[in-house]
Amino acid sequence: MSALILDGKALAKSREQKLHTAVEMLTANGSRKPVLATILVGNDPASATYVQMKVNACGRVGIGSMRVDMPQSTTTEGLLEVIDRLNNDADVCGILLQHPVPEQIDERACFDAIAIEKDVDGVTTQGFGLMSMGEDAFGSATPAGIMTLLEHYDIDLSGKHAVVVGRSPILGKPMAAMLLNANATVTICHSRTKDLATLISQADIVVGAVGQPELIKAAWIKDGAVVVDAGYHPGGIGDIEKIGLEQRVAALTPVPGGVGPMTINALISQTLASAERRG
Repeated sequence: MSALILDGKALAKSREQKLHTAVEMLTANGSRKPVLATILVGNDPASATYVQMKVNACGRVGIGSMRVDMPQSTTTEGLLEVIDRLNNDADVCGILLQHPVPEQIDERACFDAIAIEKDVDGVTTQGFGLMSMGEDAFGSATPAGIMTLLEHYDIDLSGKHAVVVGRSPILGKPMAAMLLNANATVTICHSRTKDLATLISQADIVVGAVGQPELIKAAWIKDGAVVVDAGYHPGGIGDIEKIGLEQRVAALTPVPGGVGPMTINALISQTLASAERRG
């Protein structure tokens, strides 16, 4: 068996061409150009790189970007003022607050201050609640991108046992809810789960979203499983050890080039959707 490679990089590139056409059609009909506002607080190099990648993606599809850089010393109140201003800016149809923020800031309060119609990164508790209930809302970008990737490659989820390793509010938990909404049977695990190996060995679909390099061992994964690795760590490794998996599993996301490009693509897609709703 040779695993099907779930190529997020190729899919994102293909989808960007369609998004570019959709943006052109939107503006040709007299609507304002979509604008994504990105907020970066502090001087973390990795966060700065991620924000720039999102800005670059906006440019490739014709979406405007408004970048707001704030100092490391920013307070919760100062950040809330910026979010409020962007909420009330008619030109902005999407707001991204780059995670993580400096420790003195109440990140959850700031996430939840983002207007629901502009929550294109899917980080608010209101958005999560609506999504988990199957109602209309923008999903958290990484799990939304994963779902798009699985759908593109015709991965059947209905009735399958999915094990999600990770419980973060913007990745593990929404990932589990989206899989459940797609009729999978879902087990949520994390770094403190007892007998993690046994639970993973029962999975038809394994999603690594725990943020620890190669915590999930290749030997734990059963033959024929679908393996989705949402982790990325120095050296180009993910949350899942890959040794020998390509010869045993049914499908596999590469690291890098799998989940990452689809995260950005989901963010851009949802920004366009917000603009279309705005008119």
